[in-house]
Amino acid sequence: MVTRRAEAITPFLAMEVLERAQLMERDDIDIIHLEVGEPDFDVPQCVKDAACKALAEGHTHYTHSLGTLPLREAICEYYSRTYDVSVCPEQIVVTSGTSPAMLLTFAALLEQGDEVILSDPCYACYPNYIRFVEGVPVMVPIYEEEGFQYRPEAIREKITSKTKAIFINSPSNPTGIIMSESRMRAIAEFSPHIVSDEVYHGLVYEGKERSILEFTDHAFVLNGFSKLYAMTGLRLGYLIAPKEFIRPIQKMQQNFFICANSAIQIAAIAALENAEEDVARMKSIYDERRQYMVKRLRVMGLGITVEPTGAFYVFANARHVSGDSLALAFDILEKAHVGVTPGIDFGENGEGYLRFSYANSMENIAEGMDRLESYLVQTSEVSR
Repeated sequence: MVTRRAEAITPFLAMEVLERAQLMERDDIDIIHLEVGEPDFDVPQCVKDAACKALAEGHTHYTHSLGTLPLREAICEYYSRTYDVSVCPEQIVVTSGTSPAMLLTFAALLEQGDEVILSDPCYACYPNYIRFVEGVPVMVPIYEEEGFQYRPEAIREKITSKTKAIFINSPSNPTGIIMSESRMRAIAEFSPHIVSDEVYHGLVYEGKERSILEFTDHAFVLNGFSKLYAMTGLRLGYLIAPKEFIRPIQKMQQNFFICANSAIQIAAIAALENAEEDVARMKSIYDERRQYMVKRLRVMGLGITVEPTGAFYVFANARHVSGDSLALAFDILEKAHVGVTPGIDFGENGEGYLRFSYANSMENIAEGMDRLESYLVQTSEVSR
């Protein structure tokens, strides 16, 4: 019998759309991919050079389970100059992507039945990490008309004796919204630990992102190199945690993962220290795409009350088209040959929305918007 734990995992609908699209591509159908949150850029040249040099020099063996000391020191320096916060290498665990860091965090933090407060909508996989270690996700709805911002008073109402953490993600997937300083400060004053997914930090086009470490030491920070440095396939992330949690997390790392990729840890130092110009170039192009996509979607009548200013997503209200975002997403894929992610993937409060990724070329985005516009016109005509 398959375990209850395995059966309880819900499918990742963005991947369901992608995998259906890939089957269609086998039949020579041209698909525009706006469903996947993966940078379309190549990794910075300095990262490539450092990785190749590391391999040539034989850096192909196990490292310390927490990660190499030079990389952990480089992460400390990055957080110091970026956020003016003090982090020591002994607080950092380097992992094979941010996902293992998240699993290790909740495995160390939660007993059976312990609760974690999440926004609704939120990144689709968050609740599954919590349930997998027998925790309980407690959802707090956030609303388009409020800029998809947490309301501290709504969080306060959900806190119980079982609450172990409040989860925040800014810039957010799926909304692209940056949490305001005032709300982050208010949330940091609550007694539970704060788990902050900061993997989209650096990809900000208006305003400024803030690290939770600026407001509290009772925090777990999840970050990595996939998004900002276009290093998705190189699989490297890290966790910054309170010192008392590091040894238990280290023991799990030793048992379950041993260590992160040794050569890529060296390449990550190059990313932190030498990729500033590459990041600036990518951000400029993302921003151009963002503005174009928002404008086109609004012209089509899709609702965007507050423009996204971070990450590379637009979360658009399509409730006037359909109340079933999953069916709508697959219909768009089948008829318009455009991959989009259904809002229901991100929680009940995301139903009726569609998430569009602008991590694709401007040429492809323009073609995708043209196809979507034609689809919506035809759908409107049929419904009359």
